[in-house]
Amino acid sequence: MDEIRFSQACAKIVGTEHKRQGIGTLQEKTVHAVLKHYYAPDEDMHEIPIGHYVADIYTGSEIIEIQTAQLGKMRAKLTCFLADYPVTIVHPIPHHKWLSWVDVTTGDCSKPRKSPKTGNIYRAFGELYRIKEYLTHENLCLCFPLVDMEEYRLLNGWSHNKKKGSVRFDRIPLSLVDEIRFERREDYLQLIPYDLKEPFTAADFGVAVGIDRKTASLVLNILTFLATVIRNGKSGNSYLYTVNNED
Repeated sequence: MDEIRFSQACAKIVGTEHKRQGIGTLQEKTVHAVLKHYYAPDEDMHEIPIGHYVADIYTGSEIIEIQTAQLGKMRAKLTCFLADYPVTIVHPIPHHKWLSWVDVTTGDCSKPRKSPKTGNIYRAFGELYRIKEYLTHENLCLCFPLVDMEEYRLLNGWSHNKKKGSVRFDRIPLSLVDEIRFERREDYLQLIPYDLKEPFTAADFGVAVGIDRKTASLVLNILTFLATVIRNGKSGNSYLYTVNNED
């Protein structure tokens, strides 16, 4: 993690006109653009054709893909890229977030309000599940930058206050808080608290790391697939898990 380089990337992108084509169209959003310049300040490495696809970053030996949402859309790219190149997927996680609403008629923007939720690595596992079968590939690495950011949403939803079903217009990164990487199976052990008593259930795991039981079950599903944890019987209707300490 390099906070100075991240600040430089923010300064280069935020407030500039970086190819916007209008509200609701396909366009490079600010978080994506900042992270691309953070991980590859040399723009000659950006948008490089590889086979039938275009890599966000190609360093000459490695492909880096910045994917801010919907990892499932990367499946075809991953099948192509992983056969011949090391690939790192960068998937940013909002850490602290300040939300503002934009009136689509007047362009007026509300004062930002801080979300009570704090993002963490576990919230990424819903997306990781969509590329689960690729996670054991020897050429794949994962990088999760935790970023404080401002989010702007359009007041164009279907509810009476136009917030439910609204469109997210953009997110502006403020600071890089942390960076979590998974390069090998052992790296996933950092997700399990050292003082968690074994065997444990999904409910036990959820309480220990501060997430709901549904998310905990999803995380453990993937950790079982990766052989980071092992299912060892059941307690009632709940699976029991232990950490896999074998190399």
